Amino acid sequence: MAILVTGGLGYIGSHTVVELLNNNFDVVIVDDLSNSERFILNNIEEIAGKKPVFYPFDLKRKELLTQVFDAHQIDGCINFAASKAVGESQIMPVDYYENNLFSLINILQEFKRREISNFIFSSSCTVYGQADVMPIDENTPLKMPESVYGKTKQMGEEILKDFANAYKRKVSLLRYFNPIGAHPSAKLGELPIGVPNNLVPYVMQTAAGIREKLSIWGNDYDTEDGTPIRDYIYVVDLAKAHVAALKKLMADNEEKTVIDIYNLGTGKGSSVLDVVNAFEIANDVKVAYQICDRREGDITIAYANVDKAEKELNWKSETSLQEALKTVWEWQKYLNSRNSN
Repeated sequence: MAILVTGGLGYIGSHTVVELLNNNFDVVIVDDLSNSERFILNNIEEIAGKKPVFYPFDLKRKELLTQVFDAHQIDGCINFAASKAVGESQIMPVDYYENNLFSLINILQEFKRREISNFIFSSSCTVYGQADVMPIDENTPLKMPESVYGKTKQMGEEILKDFANAYKRKVSLLRYFNPIGAHPSAKLGELPIGVPNNLVPYVMQTAAGIREKLSIWGNDYDTEDGTPIRDYIYVVDLAKAHVAALKKLMADNEEKTVIDIYNLGTGKGSSVLDVVNAFEIANDVKVAYQICDRREGDITIAYANVDKAEKELNWKSETSLQEALKTVWEWQKYLNSRNSN
């Protein structure tokens, strides 16, 4: 069975491709390399022992996407193709709406035309905005997200719900919290282009001396240490959840509307300073940081109730914060050695 993985050379996408290959799926990747590099494709092959088919183009190019569907019998899609930086989305809103929504619609046009089902959407806990009650479960009311990035995810979900209802298709909306870590092989990990927008890559680069200091955006939040709290999930655990969700969709051969929604996290919140401290302990290194003003678009606290995913997907995150952060440092060492050659 061939699965289209858009953004498949990106951070979460590449880890998910490995898990798909390990589960004997054929994989077709479309990725414009805006958030990755070509060497990731070779590393996927080294880890999994198989090489996915790869097409390097922007999904907004409809004619090229049509050619991919003509060339392969696609049985489902996992869509990771999106710009993802909260802060950047606030200053580039039109670009985020164009990139994150037009690419999704182009894929769904091919699904509609060819009567394909089994669509998994890389969504986000940002669709909840600042929830009133913790932990956040799938019945938590959605609020208008603080960031443009979050709004694109919420809009993407609504597009997919309408698609599933109108054409009797099966979709799974995976609302994950904060992915961190790298593959145990140290050959896959988060590879920010330019200055990192996410916390852990910036911590990693600061510890490595690439960045002078980590900027912590605010220490006056209503939390124990004043810094925002998030649910940090190990990326390999997260990748396995995508495979579990896909298998669940594909196990039901009946033509009907299915809209599965799952929160994917650990069920535990950690503050920004918790992450910095855990990284230092796990890797016996120091991270220089400074406190800055709050960043627009950030919320105070978000962590998941993951009971539904555990029950229906037989899945749960099994990797501790320190274990995940240890893999990050091994990934940085790999990048250092690669860049020195």
